[in-house]
Amino acid sequence: MVTTQTCKNGLRIVSETIPHFHSVAMGVFVNNGSRDELPEENGITHFIEHMLFKGTDSRTAKEIAREFDRIGGDINAYTSKEYTCYYAKVLDHHAERAVSVLADMLFNSQMDPVEFDKERQVILEEISMTEDMPDDDVHEQLWRVMYPQNSIGASILGTAETLASFTPEKIRDYMNRHYTPANIVVSVAGNVTASLLEKVEALFGDFEREENLKVYEVPVFKAGHSIKNKETEQGHLCLGFPGVSLNDSNIYNITVLDNIIGGSMSSRLFQEIREQRGLAYSIFSYHSAYSDHGTFAIYGGTSDDQMAEMQQVILSLLKELKKDGITQEEITDSKEQLKGSLMLGLESTSARMSRNGRHELLLGKHQTYDEVLTQIDQVSLQKVTELLDNLIESPAISIIQPKEASFV
Repeated sequence: MVTTQTCKNGLRIVSETIPHFHSVAMGVFVNNGSRDELPEENGITHFIEHMLFKGTDSRTAKEIAREFDRIGGDINAYTSKEYTCYYAKVLDHHAERAVSVLADMLFNSQMDPVEFDKERQVILEEISMTEDMPDDDVHEQLWRVMYPQNSIGASILGTAETLASFTPEKIRDYMNRHYTPANIVVSVAGNVTASLLEKVEALFGDFEREENLKVYEVPVFKAGHSIKNKETEQGHLCLGFPGVSLNDSNIYNITVLDNIIGGSMSSRLFQEIREQRGLAYSIFSYHSAYSDHGTFAIYGGTSDDQMAEMQQVILSLLKELKKDGITQEEITDSKEQLKGSLMLGLESTSARMSRNGRHELLLGKHQTYDEVLTQIDQVSLQKVTELLDNLIESPAISIIQPKEASFV
């Protein structure tokens, strides 16, 4: 059972107790991501994520790492477009020690100027690494095509220009404005004790910062294309379409549709492009849902002499799908696959912690697994067909291709 308690400062603690587990997963979810940034701030949220690991008033960066190595635990973090998460997983008897380290990182980070400059260089290398991986970079290019005038289309990593402008003072100011109690959820799952929950509240429930109202400009999808010539062995293609938001009644319909189009090994794209034609090793689709919109995308990578054919097959398959429709068998199989993935996730404390934290942070509500299964069961051929008719229209296209190639 998932329970939520609100501290006196407005911070929420969401917990799911599973007594027969011997581990506890914990995460500090901050309702602040790259889409909250102004253009000149692009990358600052991700920079903060890095800096919180670089030492506190009482621990060096090495000591933070050794603290978890000594207890056989894991600690990490990630930045997304809408939120940031700092998370750890440890044996249950080390849980209070682990959450103390997370709190120390969040509230007592030193932002040492020497470490600051080192980490700036590390992130510049991370940007270069992404640009050297065209199968990652092509997705970055797609978002810039789809949302050229909105911060959600910008890179989470930032740019060399914006990174150069960041200072410890700017970081602290940004954190004071965005890392506020009402913007933070602490999620714990596993063998959670009353003592652990009391410890979390003691560590996170007293700090005060002035709250700022989050107001997003709803992204407006734009069809268009981007072609990037690069020294690479393969061509890489992404197609993007408008999707649905987290709160949309179609969220399970589009998840089922995604499975049918390219989200599984039995999907139309995988079977046609890889199994039947041998055009690509990697071909898949995915749906990204956010608080106010969503994006459905397709990716494929293949040799330059097969790139044009692969693109044509993808577009033809989508047209055929809209013309001839999908089958009841595909709907049934996709629903069962979705339910299986959901139930298998119950075996992981990390998956439960992450699910609960995101739902509390972005939706402010929790559904039981039975309620979710009921919603999946309510997905019908008619609903998915109606969604498909409105979904696959003029795409945004991103291509990274060998320099000598020439195709769109």
